[in-house]
Amino acid sequence: MLTGCLAGVQAQRTERVDSLASDAAPADSLVADAAPADTVGADSLSKGIMAALDKQPKTKKVPRDWTTWKPNPQRALWLALVFPGGGQIYNRKYWKLPIVYGGFIGCLYAMNWNNNMYKDYSQAYLDICDKDPGTASYNRFLHLGAQIKTQADEQRYKEIFRKRKDKFRRWRDLSFFVMVGVYALSVIDAYVDAELSVFDISKDLSFSVEPTLLNDGQSRNPLDSSVGVHCSLNF
Repeated sequence: MLTGCLAGVQAQRTERVDSLASDAAPADSLVADAAPADTVGADSLSKGIMAALDKQPKTKKVPRDWTTWKPNPQRALWLALVFPGGGQIYNRKYWKLPIVYGGFIGCLYAMNWNNNMYKDYSQAYLDICDKDPGTASYNRFLHLGAQIKTQADEQRYKEIFRKRKDKFRRWRDLSFFVMVGVYALSVIDAYVDAELSVFDISKDLSFSVEPTLLNDGQSRNPLDSSVGVHCSLNF
């Protein structure tokens, strides 16, 4: 009888364990079912974002229209200051470059040539004044192999060499100032050209000069009027 009771208790425990396992099974199935639902939701959200991005209008890179391009005066000014001719290149006025660089090259050549002549005549003047027969570089400046024989000839050539060295020194300095002027003109030209590129030159702007009769308004006789010039400006 005791054995039968133990068997009954064991059977009841087995039934309880089976019932608990059967109750836990739906929870596990819910978790298993919920996992695919979350995955599907994430996939649908990412697809929605990608679709929204695809629907946004894409900006196309439009090629620059150089026919309507207008230079910036400040940029043209600084480029001309930093690099001679840079303002003309920026303004796309390439035909002015030979004028600018031709002026610079001409001034540099004149400055170098006058400086060499100044040095030669300065040395000749020093040689003729030092009374040293070994220093006679002035002989190559004498006309047709002439020689200095008298004191009068020496004084005359001293005056000639002094005037020539002063003249070439003055021309050398003048060449430098002309080169600075060419540089300043290139800078001004670049700035003014850029400013005038945005200036309105349409047909609404006009200036006319025509003859007219001037009358004070008190007399209707045209013979009492005087001939004048009428100027009109339309803008």
